[in-house]
Amino acid sequence: MKNRSTFSLIFWVCSSRIKNNQVPVYARITVNGKRANISIQRRVNSTDWDAARGIMRGTRQESKLLNKYLDQVRSKIYTAYEDLLSENKMVTAQAIKNRYLGADKFYRSLQELFEYHNEISRHSISAHTLRHYKVTQGYLQKFLRAKFNLEDFRLIDLNFSFIKDFEFFIKSYQPTDHQRKMGHNTAMKHLQRLRKMVTMAYHHEWIPKDPFVRFKSSYVKKRREFLTREELQSIEDFQSSINRLNIVKDIFLFSCYTGLSYIDITKLTMDNIGMDFDGNQWIETERQKTKTALKIPLLNQAKDILKRYQGHPKTVHSKTLLPRYSNQKLNSYLKEIADFCGIKKHLTFHIARHTFATTITLTNGVPIETVSKLLGHTKLATTQIYARVVDKKVKDDMAMLNAKLNHSSD
Repeated sequence: MKNRSTFSLIFWVCSSRIKNNQVPVYARITVNGKRANISIQRRVNSTDWDAARGIMRGTRQESKLLNKYLDQVRSKIYTAYEDLLSENKMVTAQAIKNRYLGADKFYRSLQELFEYHNEISRHSISAHTLRHYKVTQGYLQKFLRAKFNLEDFRLIDLNFSFIKDFEFFIKSYQPTDHQRKMGHNTAMKHLQRLRKMVTMAYHHEWIPKDPFVRFKSSYVKKRREFLTREELQSIEDFQSSINRLNIVKDIFLFSCYTGLSYIDITKLTMDNIGMDFDGNQWIETERQKTKTALKIPLLNQAKDILKRYQGHPKTVHSKTLLPRYSNQKLNSYLKEIADFCGIKKHLTFHIARHTFATTITLTNGVPIETVSKLLGHTKLATTQIYARVVDKKVKDDMAMLNAKLNHSSD
């Protein structure tokens, strides 16, 4: 068994640096005859120092305070020594000094953590998702300036109070570019991203403990809007002299009958159209959000829409199955269509995906497991958020149950 190094610690004063009869106090670490001195940033009257005992003489308050501080320094230096031993590190006087001063450790910061995550994730998450992380990073920088007057923050200093203070900051933050403050669920999304970053730091052993361990995130359940059969029919019947509105209507309906999101529709080309042995057409693609493979049999309504845009100037130019518009323009034009159709709901493109899950599939008896696969979800619980069973389906199912019960009692 390897013997421990010979380690000793004393406190002394440097008489050659006397100034106004005050001398600086030092801690001297000795290991195997090698020394390292640490200034403890304190001075004492040269006549008050007890060199033999390494303390300040007397019972005055000044003496008590200095001697108490010396005990604290001694405890920290001994802890540094014991830590080096337990880590099987080389124990020298300089190593103990560096550990005491924190000079032997590299402390990563929040900004470094985000930059590391963004760099290693840029090929595994979408550009859209990456932008969300950068928005969260921006709010953290605003918080650091407002709370601490800092541009960055050491990961080692993160604690539960920091997280709660950041939560309060983003919930109360008043943006200058629009009027509304951040909603509860949006704030939770920012904290969820920060939590993912901090968990990664913990797994990399950049921090000794997870400051989120006592933090409980909560989301307010919101009603997911979708179109009823009547509202969907009103959009199908819509015709306009404005060509862009007709095109946007078709793109929206294509999503209603396939469940594909905006970003996944914009990527579709002829290469994504497959055919099975029975001659049925399928969409074969990959969800950009989760990289999940999708195979969706095309309903007749979706096929008819694709036929309309074969050889269309916009699809020929973009080499896609359907014309391309930005998501912002699509939502703006959908608002016009909703006004023309008398639909009071706030019509956005993502409502098409909800409509596919409810009005098109579940309401017509498609099992939720099938709907989950068509939507590209990895968890059934995710589908249950989208695919709410509407009242008509509940009524029909109960009527069927009632008929069965009545038949069995006859």
